[in-house]
Amino acid sequence: MKTIIVVSVVTLVVLALFPQIHFASAQLGQKTSEKQYINLRAEVWNEFFRMTTAAFVVGAIVSGTMIWLVWRFRESNPKNKTPTRWEKFDDPTTGTYEEGGH
Repeated sequence: MKTIIVVSVVTLVVLALFPQIHFASAQLGQKTSEKQYINLRAEVWNEFFRMTTAAFVVGAIVSGTMIWLVWRFRESNPKNKTPTRWEKFDDPTTGTYEEGGH
């Protein structure tokens, strides 16, 4: 799970910084002449739509994970029918640690 989060953050940073690096290298390399110009309004909207797409993707992943967690750990799931050793006690704080080897 940690690797997914790290990969997502790195991807968002790369998506955010790629246009700036591209324009900086083009300016340093003098690939654009003084007569050419960059339409900044279009570039800002392009960056906005890229980040919006990235935000929707991250939101979909988080929503899907939450839906899976709720579906997997619901009370009616057959895997959850048998109580754990802590749920067998009336008060979980009165259990002993010697039974399970903790």
